[in-house]
Amino acid sequence: MTEKERNLLMVSADRWVVAGDKGPFYYMLEAFHQHWDRIDVIGTRPEKMDQKTVFDNVHLHHPTSGKIVQAGFIARTGKALCQERSYAVITSHDYSPPYNGLGAWRISRGSGVPYVAEIHHVPGFPKAATLRERLDKVVMRCYAKWAAGRAAGFRVVNSTELPPLLKAWGVPEERIHVLPSLYLDLETFCPGSKEKKDAPTSDLLMVGRLVPNKGVLQTLEALHRLIARGMTGTTLTLVGRGPLEETVDQFVASRSLQDYVTRIPWVENSADLATVYRQSRILVCASTSEGGPRIVGEAMACGTPVISTRVGIAPEMISHQENGLLYDGTVEHLTLLLQRFLTDAKQEMALRSNLPGDLSSYGKEKVIARLAEGLMAISKNSHHR
Repeated sequence: MTEKERNLLMVSADRWVVAGDKGPFYYMLEAFHQHWDRIDVIGTRPEKMDQKTVFDNVHLHHPTSGKIVQAGFIARTGKALCQERSYAVITSHDYSPPYNGLGAWRISRGSGVPYVAEIHHVPGFPKAATLRERLDKVVMRCYAKWAAGRAAGFRVVNSTELPPLLKAWGVPEERIHVLPSLYLDLETFCPGSKEKKDAPTSDLLMVGRLVPNKGVLQTLEALHRLIARGMTGTTLTLVGRGPLEETVDQFVASRSLQDYVTRIPWVENSADLATVYRQSRILVCASTSEGGPRIVGEAMACGTPVISTRVGIAPEMISHQENGLLYDGTVEHLTLLLQRFLTDAKQEMALRSNLPGDLSSYGKEKVIARLAEGLMAISKNSHHR
């Protein structure tokens, strides 16, 4: 690959970096841009446009139109960019509806630049939380079958969940590339010092947007059942906000859980979030479908045990009853395992003694470098088919 080809064209759903917000995509680009001469990002319509360039070599291209014509905007913008310079590869962050993938394919078809379909997770898999997620899963299955003959490869972010699903949908195994997206700031997310331990302020903790697939209502029901069984000292902290806020508040009131649940809509920074992890006895991840989940790694890095569904990367990080707990996604199983954990000090100490473990492979620089190298390798293999 020549030096002039070390350019990357990303088709993304992001609309926050251009607006000046420093979210996950911004911090990913902070390290990722160092591996490329130039990155062009085609995103979706933002609420405002405050900047068109970040980190000197990352250029942002966003429409003023809506999603209906997004595929056309992607194709036109990508075509113009490809006329200006050469690109090693095009990446497309794909979800339902797959207009990113359709637009990326049109760029690829016209320019000859290979495109990689990035599927971080499939809504409704392994379990659907809503009718919309069931429909999204059908759409993604159709897209995967269609893209199997057009994309240079499929990038997935975990090794246990998505590769078998894509293979079942007809994607050849050699076209599936596991390039994780989960990286951890191990200087911030780390156990507290032995001299200054953070005293527990909550038994259970949930962190994330209040949306159906996060399983917050199921966790609240588990809490209700624990209290009904006489565990009246059990508390839960919910960190996050989202469309289910009113539903959550109504559920808490209907079960008389006001004295047991603390809601924190927003945590200001990563250091404060790390403190919240350290002050909790166990993190609950009740997600039915998930790309990460990042919270699992962050909590474990802080020395806090996690109980999680077998979603995303969780089964790769958690060894059941060794450094955490895995459950089958039902309220009954969650309640049972939480009851055992909260009443068995020896189990809690045993899990904590195996945390955080060796998380060096999740360091930000390593994960980002592996991603850049993986994309370059896919590009080279595509050119030599």
